[in-house]
Amino acid sequence: MGRTVNEKLAQVSKERREKIERRAAELILEEYSLRDLRRALGRTQAKLASSLKVGQDTVARYEQRSDMLLSTLRHCIEALGGQLSLVADFPGRPSVRLKGFADIASIPDTARGPRRRDSSRRARAS
Repeated sequence: MGRTVNEKLAQVSKERREKIERRAAELILEEYSLRDLRRALGRTQAKLASSLKVGQDTVARYEQRSDMLLSTLRHCIEALGGQLSLVADFPGRPSVRLKGFADIASIPDTARGPRRRDSSRRARAS
């Protein structure tokens, strides 16, 4: 018969158990979702929504998304009191912090120039 995790941990030295618990806590922190981060900071969806000047339902949708614009994520993180950094990790190389995204996201749409129209839209419009 197999043993439970608690039974296995009971056989491990105190020092080893503490090391395992510290590493588990590190791994959990590395995998926070936007919802987990908001909760860890003691913020409600309604309070975050107020900071973002959106409805609570919008924050709920943000927390369900697996894909969102960097500018949207940046606004959420800033509303929680943080700063978003984008880091690229490559095997066997040091991590690289990408810059320029915050600068681009803060430029008003009107200053970026006209957007290109989708060619399929042009074809339908003709």
